[in-house]
Amino acid sequence: MRRTRTFTAVLALAAGLLTGAPAALAAGPPEPAAAAVSADTYTWKNARIDGGGFVPGIVFNRTEKNLAYARTDIGGAYRWQQSTKTWTPLLDHVGWDDWGHTGVVSLASDPVDPDNVYVAAGTYTNSWDPGNGAVLRSADRGATWRKADLPFKLGGNMPGRGMGERLAVDPNRNSVLYLGAPSGKGLWRSTDSGVTWSQVTAFPNPGNYAQDPSDTSGYGSDNQGIVWVTFDESSGTAGGATKTIYVGVADKENAVYRSTDAGATWQRLPGQPTGYLAHKGVLDAKNGHLYLAYSDTGGPYDGGKGRLWRYATATGTWTDISPVAEADTYFGFSGLTVDRQKPGTVMATAYSSWWPDTQIFRSTDSGATWTKAWDYSSYPTRENRYTMDVSSSPWLTWGANPSPPEQTPKLGWMTESLEIDPFDSDRMMYGTGATIYGTENLTNWDSGAKFAIKPMVQGLEETAVNDLASPPSGAPLLSALGDIGGFRHTDLTKVPSMMFTQPNFTSTTSLDFAETKPDTVVRVGNLDSGPHIAFSTDNGANWFGGTDPAGVSGGGTVAAAADGSRFVWSPQGAAVHHTTGFGTSWSASTGIPAGAIVESDRVDPKTFYGFKSGRFYVSTDGGATFTASAATGLPSGDSVRFKALPGAKGDIWLAGGAPDGAYGLWHSTDGGATFTKLPGVEQADTVGFGKAAPGASYQTLFTSAKIGGVRGIFRSTDKGATWTRINDDAHQWGWTGAAITGDPRVYGRVYVATNGRGVIYGDTAGTGDGGTGPTPTPTGGCAVTYKVTNQWSGGFQAEVRLDNTGTSAWNGWSLKWTFADGQKITQAWNTEHAQSGSAVTAKNVGWNAAVAAGSSVSFGFTGSWSGANAKPTAFELGGRTCTVS
Repeated sequence: MRRTRTFTAVLALAAGLLTGAPAALAAGPPEPAAAAVSADTYTWKNARIDGGGFVPGIVFNRTEKNLAYARTDIGGAYRWQQSTKTWTPLLDHVGWDDWGHTGVVSLASDPVDPDNVYVAAGTYTNSWDPGNGAVLRSADRGATWRKADLPFKLGGNMPGRGMGERLAVDPNRNSVLYLGAPSGKGLWRSTDSGVTWSQVTAFPNPGNYAQDPSDTSGYGSDNQGIVWVTFDESSGTAGGATKTIYVGVADKENAVYRSTDAGATWQRLPGQPTGYLAHKGVLDAKNGHLYLAYSDTGGPYDGGKGRLWRYATATGTWTDISPVAEADTYFGFSGLTVDRQKPGTVMATAYSSWWPDTQIFRSTDSGATWTKAWDYSSYPTRENRYTMDVSSSPWLTWGANPSPPEQTPKLGWMTESLEIDPFDSDRMMYGTGATIYGTENLTNWDSGAKFAIKPMVQGLEETAVNDLASPPSGAPLLSALGDIGGFRHTDLTKVPSMMFTQPNFTSTTSLDFAETKPDTVVRVGNLDSGPHIAFSTDNGANWFGGTDPAGVSGGGTVAAAADGSRFVWSPQGAAVHHTTGFGTSWSASTGIPAGAIVESDRVDPKTFYGFKSGRFYVSTDGGATFTASAATGLPSGDSVRFKALPGAKGDIWLAGGAPDGAYGLWHSTDGGATFTKLPGVEQADTVGFGKAAPGASYQTLFTSAKIGGVRGIFRSTDKGATWTRINDDAHQWGWTGAAITGDPRVYGRVYVATNGRGVIYGDTAGTGDGGTGPTPTPTGGCAVTYKVTNQWSGGFQAEVRLDNTGTSAWNGWSLKWTFADGQKITQAWNTEHAQSGSAVTAKNVGWNAAVAAGSSVSFGFTGSWSGANAKPTAFELGGRTCTVS
């Protein structure tokens, strides 16, 4: 994905990290004083999406088999777990104040002592990230960390982040490390295993390339600096500093430098090509070849021209080994690797080839000749050397049905990381803008057989979450995500089959459901062309686009009436609007400023609320007119989130602010006429509700806040009188200020939005794991409607409606049928399925087990087919045959 600036509310967050006086109280009745904060032990997991963001770096340890790491631009670092073939997150301990350290610009695994691993952390080099960067070091493979603060910023989510690696450990003397800095700060070195760092003053060139020198925000105009460091291990002996070091610089005329005296002096490598940036420099020390991948820009998504060069370290000879003529490149080269078992084998990627697909090149003769992962047999028909199976992450097809030569799923995009396992010539992994792909039979490429590509990303969760909803019925979780839109989770432990489509927003900014009719859902988001609002009448399973009012340029926020009869939308680029029905005609609301945050009362379908710049607004006529509340003392800025309590008209909770003004948590019981600030809550940024505790009459409150001097995720079961911190220092996930919600059906369960670590959900003891219930045994008559809703070459999507035509309610169901044409289910939603040959069993998940007499339940799936795709003609439920229509 084109992750250009995924920084959920970073501009507001920057203000939230300042220091200042506590917020003043607003007028209203006093709340009870907050008691001492207690703690609870929670189990934390991700609602599985698997991937979802850019993976710019994959690093294999060169001396220990199966030890590998991945770095992400905003979602931390991960270690490969070979026994389960999953990734383990390593930086969940990063807290609120250091949120920028969830962005990783480089990672190094110590080849001398594999227990050591280092991370160069920092998200932005401009003002969006108020903190400096740091080098994190671990002596236990990332289980625990120590930090060395740097006197400059690092940019894990800045342009050029796919180049590297900028951080490197001397393979002969592992106490020596080098770090390439951005922003003109030059080359840095540590001689004490990363504890302290000093600038290498002898290094002559801090770089000069910026993506967009005219960018006044500082994002595109920053000097991308020193971009990689590569040691020639053959130039040293164990215990002594390596003599020869190569360094890549963001300078199109002077891209590569070398030291032959362990970093004391440096020279521009003579005879080098110019006009390009060297994204990678990978050394084959055995054959004496330094391979370089060049692009005319810094990436990760731009690039028009590129070259591959080989430098002979012994003779100084440069050879252009590009697999295609320069005139035929419309992409840059970046992903670059050599086979350490067969060093003459080298591979590279065309990282910025968006259409029709990325390309991967392979040579087994040191770059003299090349083959491609795919080529045209007869345009536009493609012949692929590989097969792809994305059944573990089916949304990677994007629900697309492109015309040739495009295919779905794509081989990739933003493919700046590509690594062959140094111990296994058959295993290769590469990162894309959305996942990690890999293969375990790569050498099939050379024999003419197809090699198999599949996602190798489980456990790596890298989405930026903008909003969350947990309806009282239907799917337990709906999410609004940056870059990939959002998902409907019917089972938290399984990857959903598809993101929200029709339309497919590049980022969903807000979503809501009708409290008393939760099958009605609305979402708004960003899209290059097309509507910015979409509606669903089946709890988010299917969608249709609405119509935009004039001037809309982005999603903004949206609210659904309690009964789903109307909607209020505050879009980017236009005034607040309201509509009845599903947005075919909008009218401007009056009395409320553009850009206000909007929410709905969860009882009265004509009551809506808004907030903008310290003022609270109320509408009692369905959003047509708003009136400013007299409430004072609320946060003056717009870093605010508020919600109305389900089941209680006019019960509103508001969180937000900044330390240099009003900041905290406020409560209103009179529809926003007055607010009372809760004492003891020093700062709060989100608020949400969940099922009441056993014996409690008021719903459980959740917030990401600072209470009792501690930042964390907190729960209150007594209306905010006392608070329990439910996370711990090992589970902080950086910035968690976008959204939070409890689950109305499961006491204690909470869903937390992160800015790069996906949707985190937590359970206290006894709340379950988000899975499914036991196999049911329903009674009575049944009817089935089977419908193919979409079909493409080799694949299809279907929906099944199961009606209870009997006189007794079902408390669980299990439906069986047989495919006539060998169809295979690849992913299902709203059901747990099993298939043996052509026989399929689909049973309820936990939330849709109960089906009243005369009611129905629906589920869907995607599948594969060939030859024919006939509908099943017979369905069986509990040993009885159902009527089929």
